[in-house]
Order: sequence, then C-alpha cells, then structure tokens
Amino acid sequence: MRALRLIAERQLVLEDLAEPPPPSRGEARVRIRAVSLNHIDLWGHRGMAFAKRKLPITVGVEAAGEVEAVGPDMGPDGPKPGDRVVVYGGLICRKCKACRAGRENLCENVAGIMGFHVDGLAAEIVNLPAHLLIPVPAGVSWSQAACASVTFGTVQHMLFDNAKLEPGETILVHAAGSGVGSTAILMAKEIGCTVFATVGDDDKLAKAKALGADYVINYRSDRFEGVVRRLTGKRGVDVVFEHVGPATWAGSMFSLTKGGRLVTCGSTSGISTDINLFQLFQQQIRIFGSFGASIRNVADGLAKMGSGRVLPVIDSEIPMAEFGKGLERLESRQVFGKIIVHIP
Repeated sequence: MRALRLIAERQLVLEDLAEPPPPSRGEARVRIRAVSLNHIDLWGHRGMAFAKRKLPITVGVEAAGEVEAVGPDMGPDGPKPGDRVVVYGGLICRKCKACRAGRENLCENVAGIMGFHVDGLAAEIVNLPAHLLIPVPAGVSWSQAACASVTFGTVQHMLFDNAKLEPGETILVHAAGSGVGSTAILMAKEIGCTVFATVGDDDKLAKAKALGADYVINYRSDRFEGVVRRLTGKRGVDVVFEHVGPATWAGSMFSLTKGGRLVTCGSTSGISTDINLFQLFQQQIRIFGSFGASIRNVADGLAKMGSGRVLPVIDSEIPMAEFGKGLERLESRQVFGKIIVHIP
C-alpha cells in the first residue's frame, strides 16, 4: 500500500509500505478515501510539533474511509465491514475523568495526535482503534466527511460548548476563507446570528458574502474593529471567533460588547500578544481557549452535514501525490474553504 511519509522538515515522500496485519481485538481496518488539510498538518510539515516525535511519520490528521475488516469479538455496537466512518485523531486513554465525561479533547493521558505525533491517516489502509471511528450519515460525500473530525468538530466545540453562541446574537468571524472560518459562518447563520467576517484580500469578499456573512471586511485595508463598532452602534458583538492571533487580537477585544466572549483555537500570525487588563476586567470580557473537539462534537457536526443544514466549503480536490502542493497552497493563504486529498 502507499502512504505519505514526512522524512524530514518539509520533505514528503510517497512510499510503498507493507499492508498492516489483520486487525487485532478492538481494532478495525479502514481503507482511507479522503483526507482534508489543516494548519496542524502545516505545523507538522514545518517541524513545529508540540512534543517529541520520531521521523519518518505518516501524515494526515483528518480523514474519512470505509471499514474493510474488524478484529475478533467486535461487539454489536462496534463498526462493521462496509461502514463509512470518520476518524477521531486523538489517541485518548478512555479512563481519565475527562474521557469518562465525554470531553476527550481534555484527556489527561493522551498519547498523541495521529499525523502529528504518531503515524497518521494519509495512507491507503490503516488499522485503527474501533472506539475512534464515528459513523458517517447517508448522503454525505467522502470529501464532506473528511472535514468532520477537525474542522466541523472544532467549530462545534468553539461556538456551542465554549462561547455558548445563541440564536440572534452577533458574531465576528476571522479569516472567513479558512476551513474553520467558513464553517463558523455557516453554523452561526444556521441558528440565525448576524455575522461579521474578515478576509485578507478583496477576492474573498464576495465569497464570504455568498456564504451568508452579513458584513465582510478586508482587515488589511480597513480597521475591522472600527467598522464593527460603527455598524453595531458602538455596542460591539457578542462573540468573536479568533484563530489568527496577534494580527487581530487587539481589534478583536475592542470589537466585543460588555460581557462579550472571545473564543480562540489558533494563532496563525504568531504565538504571543498583549492583553489590556483594564479592558478585560472593566468590560467583563470572557476568553476561552479551545483545542480540538470531543467525539460528541464530531458526531454533531456530521449530523448537520447529514441533514444538509451545514456543508463544508471545498476549495479544491487533489490526488494523493499532490499533498505537498496542497500544503503550499494552504500556507500561501490563497484558499477559500478546505483542500481535500483523495486516496485511491
């Protein structure tokens, strides 16, 4: 079988490897059909792993595929051959308090993230723990399903577990052209929110409006916080969806109403920023850090896809051999939505 292997920083090769053995107890053999690219793939490609890892490593963090076989004594609730599934990429312990409460992204003993710390999903065939497989609803394509575990799950967790976004509220979504940004717009509009969105170039203005954003601002040419304050009558928005970092942080804080909530899952423009503490406590702003998603979040995102209420925005679809080019495109920020890699 073939797998995409990172052999050194920014050096990807498509290798022929031996197929994995038959799945053991508690495992399922999955033929991967599609992988979607995320900034965590880019961080790993650059060598920005948050923990020690050993190269070479199979890449790919977010994927969907079909169960080919299961290990012995798989119970009736486990996956079955022919099932279409997405993969939860965190190697969780299932024993700690967080895991038992269904908050797997807070696992106290997580053994790593597939495709980042340990071998991942950009391979034709992978043996996986059965408890990490989540069923795909009928009518959801491979490309759409491949956006469930990181993209849809992350946004579900950010908006509804952390920020507690409510129907009719106002929200500012940064980087509307990103996978999580475009998904956040769609999920917020689906419950009737007023959405302000930022983009980095004028070519993306119309695309963000087409998704349903009520107001779209090019943050490189306009001070988005000034536009938000003006259009809300100086009130500000209820929620800011952050994942850019230092380049937008101060403006994000200023865009919030009293008691507003800022939720952040990333920092693509850097890792450090200043916070005006007077503003923080006087305005009673609440800041939520958000990483990954629970299995429930992924399932909830898939349910939205299955109902047709919210579908991922696809930028482009490429073959396995062009995975590296896809990462280059993602790094250039000339994307709008998700880049999907098809595995034959």
